[in-house]
Amino acid sequence: MRPSTPLTTRATLLAATSLFSLAAGASIDPIVISGAKFFHQNSGDQFFIKGIAYGSDYVGVGAGTDTKGGFTDVLANPAGCQRDIPYFQELNTNLIRVYDIDSTANHDECMSMLANAGIYVLADLSNPDTSITSNDPEWTDTLYASYAAVVDVMAQYDNTFGFFAGNEVATQPNNTGSAPFVKAAVRDMKAYIKQQNYRSIGVGYATNDNTYIRVLLADYFNCGDQTDAIDFWGYNIYEWCGQSTYATSGYQARTEEFMTYSVPSFFAEYGCNTIEPRIFEEVGALYGPNMSPVWSGGVVYEYFQAANDYGLVTLGSNSQITTLPGFQNYKTQIAKVSPSSVASSAYTPSNQPQACPSSQSYFRAQPTPLPPTPNEELCSCMYSALTCAVNPSTNVQEYADDFGYICQHSPNACLGFQHSSGTGTYGAYSMCNATQQLGWAFNYYYFVNGKASTACDFGGHGQLRTPASLSSTCKSLLAEAGGKGTNTVTSSPSGTGAGAAGSAGSASGSSGSSSGSTSHGAAGSIAVMRSENAFAAMMCVVMLAMVSGFAAVLL
Repeated sequence: MRPSTPLTTRATLLAATSLFSLAAGASIDPIVISGAKFFHQNSGDQFFIKGIAYGSDYVGVGAGTDTKGGFTDVLANPAGCQRDIPYFQELNTNLIRVYDIDSTANHDECMSMLANAGIYVLADLSNPDTSITSNDPEWTDTLYASYAAVVDVMAQYDNTFGFFAGNEVATQPNNTGSAPFVKAAVRDMKAYIKQQNYRSIGVGYATNDNTYIRVLLADYFNCGDQTDAIDFWGYNIYEWCGQSTYATSGYQARTEEFMTYSVPSFFAEYGCNTIEPRIFEEVGALYGPNMSPVWSGGVVYEYFQAANDYGLVTLGSNSQITTLPGFQNYKTQIAKVSPSSVASSAYTPSNQPQACPSSQSYFRAQPTPLPPTPNEELCSCMYSALTCAVNPSTNVQEYADDFGYICQHSPNACLGFQHSSGTGTYGAYSMCNATQQLGWAFNYYYFVNGKASTACDFGGHGQLRTPASLSSTCKSLLAEAGGKGTNTVTSSPSGTGAGAAGSAGSASGSSGSSSGSTSHGAAGSIAVMRSENAFAAMMCVVMLAMVSGFAAVLL
């Protein structure tokens, strides 16, 4: 480990220019997409990512501002940004990937300093508290609101490069059933950006490198209606370790697989550490003549040193940065690159979207339809219209027995919220929270059993009431969902991310669908689930297994 270059030396110029840019307003040329390449919007020059993962896996002193119980938002810490940007510049960095954004925090100072340094931000929409899980996937009102809220706070900055709607969610054949839920998130966040009249910002997905499904997943997220498809593809890849070659590392095979891909593809994480110190010889290949016509660069994993031993720098208790051997090695390699480029005016896209994979042993999901767009208004309207609802005193921990009983004895009562990517079946209320779904089942059971008072008891968990007077909008939404809740609702959500986040679950007073996990590639998996929702998630798997055989998809 060599001594760090003094922080004051690196930061002096940044401090002076940052103060000016904050006062005058930083200016940076936004990145746009054309075919399979990125370009600067105004200059038309092609953009190659020379990125670093600036993640929150490291949560030591000074890494960021701990704004949430489960993660750290590094862009909410101006002092940290000012400290780290000179090191980014020393590595010729033009993009950082940030895994966790707190939508309630202020990011103006960091984003302005980064823009002044010519650095863009690729932001993950999920976080450890709210994300689509691999083995019990949902795309819910709560997740929609959380993702949209991140879009709201980041879309205002010209140096926001794009968003990832998922990171390593479908990781192996037996959990590819989660892919449609992520693709639905891509579809809905693209539509949300357009609905809010934000500038064009791409939404993509970051995949792991599983031999059996990597091509199938790439095809799936690129195929079909392009309003549903990804805008770019990120590949978390660690195939080149130590001294290797373009052919033997696997890079040649991966490049050949993406030669006809119709949207930009890049390495969302790279930098194998099985041989240390990392020498980063793969950098020359990635930006060289064999790969640069296909790949748009990559993001080195990662900036801060953590337990996984991928860091380029360490952060001391006094907030002092110390560079590691990999820092200098990467600096040497990235300084050599000069990828061949094309101006946007001279580029005519020719690649076509891939064909959708057929459902098979390695890909266990139907390409269409996708899960429905979360619509909190629909869920709220439905719950307001119920005659038999959930008694407010019922604890969410007690829901499992009620779901199990109803779905076994009156399966049609549960059709409105069943979801199975293996069969392509999604109830209109599959995005609603657990209380709303249970209320729907109670009410359905009550009516098919002749509206007997005992048919709305459920051991005191049910409660008869007078339905609310419905607006014309509510009536229209419920008509679209149909009497069994199995129709497709095409009306778009009307709320923004911030508004939806504030009202999710308001119809019932509790939410049973806010669960999530996230994976930071080589860092391993992080799974965080609120206690009341862990039980609800388990209950849903059991209940859906009885209704539709959904559990078989996960085997």
